[in-house]
Amino acid sequence: MGFFELLLTGVALSMDAFAVSVCKGLSARRLRPADAVKTGLFFGGFQALMPLLGWLLGRQFESYITEIDHWIAFVLLAFIGGKMVWEALHGGDGDDSGSFAFKELLLLAIATSIDALAVGVTFAFLSVNIWSSIAVIGVTTFAFSFGGVYLGNKVGGRFHEKAELAGGVVLVLIGLKILLEHLGVINF
Repeated sequence: MGFFELLLTGVALSMDAFAVSVCKGLSARRLRPADAVKTGLFFGGFQALMPLLGWLLGRQFESYITEIDHWIAFVLLAFIGGKMVWEALHGGDGDDSGSFAFKELLLLAIATSIDALAVGVTFAFLSVNIWSSIAVIGVTTFAFSFGGVYLGNKVGGRFHEKAELAGGVVLVLIGLKILLEHLGVINF
């Protein structure tokens, strides 16, 4: 697998993280550069870590991982998206500091990187340099996530409550899309 294929893989894997980052930016009233960096590090780090874990697990666990990965992603994204919808409709506590909280970013990073675990399992059967592969995937996802937070914040700054509601709905829909794709109901 050449650099171009690895880059395309990194871009493809980063799309869910990009969408979630845009949602995070939408829900932030005041965006600090540290928030965008933290988001990029969480998403980029997990997108790099998961293929490494998948590569280490190899073929013997592939069937177990692919049987439940979509359920895990769906539950995590639906929970966080539902929380955002609830806060938008019922008014949050007015405190923005939880928007980029460790626990929330951790759950989102795990949810958006589960597919990368399965990609890592396939890497175990291909002739790839795992270290350069995870570096390209991690850096690509960092860049998309970092930029996504700023893009979402620019769009959502004037429409905070509506943007948070839309962001929550998008997260739930991403989770539902992942679930329905893996169940074979839809094919995007």
